Order: sequence, then C-alpha cells, then structure tokens
Amino acid sequence: MPTPSLLVITDRSQAACPLADLADRLFALGLRWLSLRDKDLPDADRLDLARALVGRGRAWSATVTLHGDPALALAAGAAGVHLPDGGDAAAARALLGEGALIGVSAHDAAGLARAAAQGADYATLSPVFASASKPGYGPWLGVDGLRRMAADSGLPVVALGGVETPDAVLACRESGAAGVAAMGVAMRDPAAVAGLLAALAAPRAAP
Repeated sequence: MPTPSLLVITDRSQAACPLADLADRLFALGLRWLSLRDKDLPDADRLDLARALVGRGRAWSATVTLHGDPALALAAGAAGVHLPDGGDAAAARALLGEGALIGVSAHDAAGLARAAAQGADYATLSPVFASASKPGYGPWLGVDGLRRMAADSGLPVVALGGVETPDAVLACRESGAAGVAAMGVAMRDPAAVAGLLAALAAPRAAP
C-alpha cells in the first residue's frame, strides 16, 4: 500500500471540478493513492477516465486503482483493483499479476477473513463513523469495532466511512488501521486532504 496510506475514492457527483483536474490538485497536495469508483459510468467512458487518471498519477508517481472490474483495471493500466465484499481476490490476482494491488471491501470480521483467505493486499472496513456520502448506512463500527476487527484481521485494514477530519484519522490510526479512506470531503474540498495526510504522518502516541 502507498505510504502514507490515504486512499481517496472518487465520486464525480460531489467533485469540485472534473476528476482529472481534481486528481492533479490532490496529487500536488501529496496524495499518492486514488481509486476510480463512479461505477454508474458506461464501461467505455469509465475506461477513458481511468486512463486519464492513470496518466495524471504517473507524473506524480502516484498509485491509481479502479473499483470493481479487474478486466477494466487491466485495460486502463491501473495499478490494481478494489473489489466489493465477497469479490474474488484470487481471480483478480491471477488476471492482474502478483505486483497488482488487490483490495476488498469488508463490513465485519467475516468479510475481513474472506479477504485475507483469498490473498488480498488490504481491505477497507466500513462504516467506521457516520458518512455524509452514505447517510443512513450502518450500523457504525466506531473505534472500538475498528480496533477489535483490525487486531484479528490478518491483513492491513483501511478505515472507511466518515473519516473526514484529522482527529478522525488519528483515532483510526490509534485503533490499529493501516490507513484511512476518504471520498466526499476530498471531492468537495480537496485542500482538506493536506490535513488528513498530516495526521497520518504525525508520530504515533506512546502506548
């Protein structure tokens, strides 16, 4: 996983400007991991956008992945793919190769166990907090749930859902998350990413 491990997931419906331009702004602020979601786009349009983002990322040595379809990720030249809960990480690995970054969404301990068993590189765990991007989605795991599940996960856990402030980032780090993911706040206010990255880079509190 890129370091510092902040994953920004795209949602053009919330974006302050076209996604390719937004990606440049995020990379300039220090972001090094972006994943194209926007699954509602037709495959051809999504492929074109993914290729554009991969090209923008290359100039910054940034990792660009794609949510959903391993074959589309391969065609776009993306660094890897992020699969839904229950997605076949082993099949994605076979298609994309050993060097690809393979992630899986999880919402509980069982989802994390499935991702680990299939050899995923990481799993997102959500929702940790209430999310403006997905109101009503839950129940929230909270930092206690994150701490418990991350400790037993067997693979790096990226905290997702309502992680929109430096304080939330710090809470996730102290609860055992290997990284955090953001969507809405990064789309609406790209400058906020600088604060999230700073919180990730801050020295960890003494145990």
